[in-house]
Amino acid sequence: MAEQMTMLERLTAIEDIKQLKARYFRLLDQHEWDDFAALFSSTLVVEIAESTSGPKDRDTFVQSVRSHLDNAVTVHQGHTPEITIIDADHASGIWAMFDLVEPPADSEFPLLTGYGHYLEDYVREDGEWRISRLELTRIKRSTSFERATH
Repeated sequence: MAEQMTMLERLTAIEDIKQLKARYFRLLDQHEWDDFAALFSSTLVVEIAESTSGPKDRDTFVQSVRSHLDNAVTVHQGHTPEITIIDADHASGIWAMFDLVEPPADSEFPLLTGYGHYLEDYVREDGEWRISRLELTRIKRSTSFERATH
């Protein structure tokens, strides 16, 4: 039988996972790809229905995100986390999300804004929480080829 976690251990795990996801959004927007890759377990499973490249593991996911976003201005935000601690090394979470992706003016890709949810699983590896499954679902997605003037 799994060892019971104390309330303090559960709350600490929840806070650590919140910090992990905060780093996800910041590193994604700052295009810090090596540090971004370190947020995921080596066994990461990715499920993003809208993805044209269909990344299914950590390396292809990070490479796909990098190739799509490296030259874009991006804003990613996560809100209202619902985190469930399963045991000392496993958890799941749901995050409401907003994203804006503004490719360069000469890009073939449109400006994107979206709203939805991240559905995730987490695993503790070497004492650190990592994202082990990432699923992105959309409630609303808008695209435009008009770019804002800065």
